[in-house]
Amino acid sequence: MPSRHFVKYTFLKLAPEWLRLDAESRAADKREFIAACEDFATDHLLRSFSTVGTRGDTDLLLLSQSVNLERIHEFHVVLAQTGLMKWASTPYSYLAMTKPSEYSDESRLEVRPAHSKYLFVYPFVKTREWYTLPAEERYRIMQEHIKIGREYPDIDLNTSYSFGLDDQEFVVAFETDEPSDFLDLVQRLRTTESSLYTKRDTPTFSCISMPVPRALAALDGEAVAVEALSTLA
Repeated sequence: MPSRHFVKYTFLKLAPEWLRLDAESRAADKREFIAACEDFATDHLLRSFSTVGTRGDTDLLLLSQSVNLERIHEFHVVLAQTGLMKWASTPYSYLAMTKPSEYSDESRLEVRPAHSKYLFVYPFVKTREWYTLPAEERYRIMQEHIKIGREYPDIDLNTSYSFGLDDQEFVVAFETDEPSDFLDLVQRLRTTESSLYTKRDTPTFSCISMPVPRALAALDGEAVAVEALSTLA
């Protein structure tokens, strides 16, 4: 049986003071950060996204995945030792795990590799009333939700579960090349019966997929040195 995976969404925000450092110091900080990411990405899924221009309270998202929680821990320990992280805060951090869905056979036990340009992410919490419904009633209600989602085949959904692991119950991540389609999908999902049982589905993050070096270049508008643009380019 395939292994379930831990999934970690780490949002970073750089202090304005970092931008005032000289270009050589910033480039050195980026190289250390890239090296830490490359080490993890050797045998684990690591995806990076820029949120510059889409959020005011984050600049960068790292999505890391592993069957071993200790490996995710070790990655963030190494990451914290880089020069860049001395200037960074983590305003949002979500930990979850994959598992089969109760309502659909389309669920997966790992987050798929990058395909689309955009990733839309949000933590999700159901009301307590939802869990008091009989299982067959919850299944019935979710079929409308799933049916609408299938009308948007170009939008790929990754749902991971946080029960007992983090504050939210789910982390939902939609991949697409067309943000307008995602907007239409979410607006339609608001009209479903299942939406009556939504307690919280914010904050919402609009993330632009790009390699780590490019995401770092977006922080200060300067590219990293050519030698740093290796496996993550």
